[in-house]
Amino acid sequence: MPDSPLIEGLVKDLKPVRPRSAKTDALIVGGLGLIELALFLGLGMARPDMPVAMAQPSFWWKLGSLGVIAVLGAIAAIVSFDPAASPRRGLRWVAIAIGVCFVAGWVIDAERGGMSNLISRLDWRSGIQCALKMAALSLPPLIGLGLLMHRGAPTDTAGTALAVGITAAAWGAFVFVFACPYDDPLYLAVWYTVGCGVVTIFARLLLPRLLRW
Repeated sequence: MPDSPLIEGLVKDLKPVRPRSAKTDALIVGGLGLIELALFLGLGMARPDMPVAMAQPSFWWKLGSLGVIAVLGAIAAIVSFDPAASPRRGLRWVAIAIGVCFVAGWVIDAERGGMSNLISRLDWRSGIQCALKMAALSLPPLIGLGLLMHRGAPTDTAGTALAVGITAAAWGAFVFVFACPYDDPLYLAVWYTVGCGVVTIFARLLLPRLLRW
């Protein structure tokens, strides 16, 4: 065939590519997350009154909520790295989980006296600092997931970037829970939403631009 030399020239330098594995990606993501948490706690960043905090329902609410959101987001992201899969179903589960978490927070807040002293409870100066620290702790998982996204071949880059952003933001906030001195559900609902929202929007806007192929 006249095209044979051309075809042979194109394929002679090709090397076999190891197919990606969702299990491997999950282990990498889980390992990176645990390493960050271990380093954070190993550096003595945990709040000094941890035994007191662990007696508060709001502590377990914020820890459990962020952990569930991070896990569901990671599943949606990792599944969508496959070009034949979509993150949309996983994102719907994330949205449901977020709604349930807000309802649970509202129940806990009602037990604490509701919306009284709104301005003092929000403490915007500390809230902005908390949001910035959460964003900083979200960077390692965001970079790790971004690299895995680039290694994969997602066809819905917008949805995958959203899942990556949610996962990174939720994990960064999860790690920060161990240092956060605030247990007021209203404060947590507002400022953790701000911190996670900023990271999620950043990932959604930036990753599809950087990872075009």
